[in-house]
Amino acid sequence: MASYDFAAPRLFVAADLATEGEVDLDRGQANYLLNVLRLGPGGMVLAFNGRDGEWRAEIVASGRKSAVLRPLERTRPQPATPDLDYLFAPLKHARLDYMVQKAVEMGVGRLRPVYTRRTVVTRVNLDRMRANAVEAAEQCGILAVPEILEDEALDRALGRLGPERVLVFCDEDAPLANAMDGLAAAGRGRPMALLVGPEGGFAPEERALLLARENVIRLSLGPRILRADTAAVAALAVLQATIGDWR
Repeated sequence: MASYDFAAPRLFVAADLATEGEVDLDRGQANYLLNVLRLGPGGMVLAFNGRDGEWRAEIVASGRKSAVLRPLERTRPQPATPDLDYLFAPLKHARLDYMVQKAVEMGVGRLRPVYTRRTVVTRVNLDRMRANAVEAAEQCGILAVPEILEDEALDRALGRLGPERVLVFCDEDAPLANAMDGLAAAGRGRPMALLVGPEGGFAPEERALLLARENVIRLSLGPRILRADTAAVAALAVLQATIGDWR
């Protein structure tokens, strides 16, 4: 039996969740429950906030454009946020939306856009990224919503990782060896970060900067050149299967 209810609607809320409280929903959430799902007082939803676990909650009041939830019981405890940073060169809107959603599904704990020499996109809508992360968590039964970090240049982002964190970067020039062997030997039980660059690849000076860092692993994704959003899913699958929570 699945550990969560696939059928019940799920909502991410900002408020604390406890049996003594009530949660006012925003207009968009109220519209979804009242007008899209046609729920009213007595309707049941699953609510989570990334801190207090998942709660079965009842709609106790509603108007034309507002609704209030009352948490009744906790259905799942709050898991720890995955200690996996995902750094990536920003993509255009639709593909960035897809990539953020898939990264959430694949168990990323923090997402940080980084600018490289060959990055085409020069601005990132962080609010849109957060909305996509929440939507993916709502749809997939995830309780630990990843943190969306500020976008910045690659060298600054690398400086924030800390020397103890193992950095895996997707490198089209890496040997076509079994990537899982190197990961299993160097990364198991340690904090991890994954970096996927732009579709034009890393500039020579950026590759030199990466290779000069301690605790770095070059990762080949096979003989084919993958688009950046595809590479994200493939690389995260390799990490989770080798040293992550798929084992």
